Parts: sequence; structure tokens; C-alpha cells
Amino acid sequence: MEFNETTTGGLFIGLVVVALLALILAPIPMGTSTILMMVGPSMLVFGALCLALGVKLGENRASGL
Repeated sequence: MEFNETTTGGLFIGLVVVALLALILAPIPMGTSTILMMVGPSMLVFGALCLALGVKLGENRASGL
């Protein structure tokens, strides 16, 4: 599988959606609106930050410097 922007973005969004669905369906005392309004955006921001750092680390390691 070749990881281009489309594949990476699709897998990233799919992972966040699956995690949000798992939180919504889990028997925890937190409302769906709380999960979608507070947890969802924080998952997206943290995931995007980790993705960006991981891509930069991969570029650095691939360059051989």
C-alpha cells in the first residue's frame, strides 16, 4: 500500500471515526454531545499534530542525515 496524502487522510479520519463510535457505544456516563463537541475535536487536533511530527521524523530518517 502506498501512503500518499489521500490514503493517509482517509485512514486518519477512519481511525478517529471508529474511536468516536466506540466511545459513543461504550457504557460510560458521558453524553454523546460531550463526546462529539469536546472529545472529537481534541482527537483530531492531537492526531494531526502526531501525524505531522511523524511525517517530519520519517522525512528526516529517510534523508540519511
